[in-house]
Amino acid sequence: MPTRSIDIDGARWNVFPSGYTTQYDADEFGLLFVKGTAGDRVVRITRYSPQGAHSREQSLAALTDADVRALFGQSQASFTSPEAGYAP
Repeated sequence: MPTRSIDIDGARWNVFPSGYTTQYDADEFGLLFVKGTAGDRVVRITRYSPQGAHSREQSLAALTDADVRALFGQSQASFTSPEAGYAP
């Protein structure tokens, strides 16, 4: 799975497609933002709709760094999302 990295507020985040599917799978993708390792790991999650017909990997590659930063600004803590195992 392709990963890209981005610096946000002095921290290095790895960004990759979540692989989680929703009812909007055809036009909405999830992104995971991961910082740190093991016990220090922080995970944030967001969803977005790419422009044009792309696979998850192609759509992530097509995003600019500014786009990724904007999506990070909309992201939620992992404990709020089913991509990271949240179950109501």
